[in-house]
Amino acid sequence: MGSRIHSVDAMRIVAVALVVVIHTNPFEGLGASGNAVNFVLETTARVAVPFFFLASGYFFARKTLDGDPAAYFRSRARSLAELYAFGIALALPVFLAGTAVEAAAAGESVTRGVGGRLAESLSPVDLLYYGTSVSEILWFLPALAVGLGLVAGLAAIGRGDLALPIALALHAVGLLGPEYAGVVSLPVDVRDGLFFGFFYVSVGYVVAARGWRGGSGRSGPLLAATVAFGLLHVAERYAMGYALGDASIAAGVYAPSFTVGTAAFAVSLFLYLLSRPGLGASTRLPAWGSYAVGVYVAHPPVLAALELVGDRALVGGVPLAETVGWHLAFAPATFLVALGVYLAADRLGVVEIGGSHLPRPPDLGRLSRLFGRRPS
Repeated sequence: MGSRIHSVDAMRIVAVALVVVIHTNPFEGLGASGNAVNFVLETTARVAVPFFFLASGYFFARKTLDGDPAAYFRSRARSLAELYAFGIALALPVFLAGTAVEAAAAGESVTRGVGGRLAESLSPVDLLYYGTSVSEILWFLPALAVGLGLVAGLAAIGRGDLALPIALALHAVGLLGPEYAGVVSLPVDVRDGLFFGFFYVSVGYVVAARGWRGGSGRSGPLLAATVAFGLLHVAERYAMGYALGDASIAAGVYAPSFTVGTAAFAVSLFLYLLSRPGLGASTRLPAWGSYAVGVYVAHPPVLAALELVGDRALVGGVPLAETVGWHLAFAPATFLVALGVYLAADRLGVVEIGGSHLPRPPDLGRLSRLFGRRPS
């Protein structure tokens, strides 16, 4: 299997921090300059989710080139399902509570509001395929399962070589729809496993299948390519939104989901990380990488709860969410509280970091040790 790739492990925790930045928009609303900074930051952060797909495809290939891809996929699918269940178990009660608060504040029926939100959460397609019925943020987990499943299926029949060509064609069709002025009109959401996840998983799979390993000696050119593609990514999205589109930097932040430049930026960054496997080894970042997936699934309810506080709490008659301090604190607070929730769930025995994430009753023994009481 080769030695540990510290750079990729370190990037996991950095990437999930970037995901939190995308969802909190720390500088949006602080004038034109704040919007400009947020645009660059959000654009750069878009590399995060593709990185997770790329890494998953890469390690899937490394673990299955001499083994059974179908068997390994079943194991990965089970782990992803557990993570998804954990994410829903955390998010749904918080979102239902938020719906109740909003309904009560508006003088509407709390029962009707909560019932409607719960019914939306049970939509089969959105719940089981798109992963958006409870929280839009959780879409990544079903998409990764679908992408890995498609690659595993082709590998199982000896046609893993077809994964990238097919995935590239589907991704191109998906990009030409919502992100490029509807050049291609599709009746379905393309931010999913078929049009999006499959492509990045396939790229990671092919990189490993073709023998790319850390320490390739190409780190200099790859770093230059990463910086260049990162700048082009910013320029591309600026042109789409501000130069050619009708967005205004003074009015808000133009934030499309993913574009052609995203792929070039993400792939070059991933290859650079592989070429520098020892990068970050002297820091705590590789060890913290094991918490990344937990922060990811825990941060949607934390985000929702903090947003509710920010909108309703007043400071000098002004909503807390409109203060500079809130803008600066929102992202790190979301990250740290989500990390705390994940660590607490592990400490209570609800989940196991690096193991099962299937929600289960708390460990009474651990609870008693935490609070100094003997379980009855």
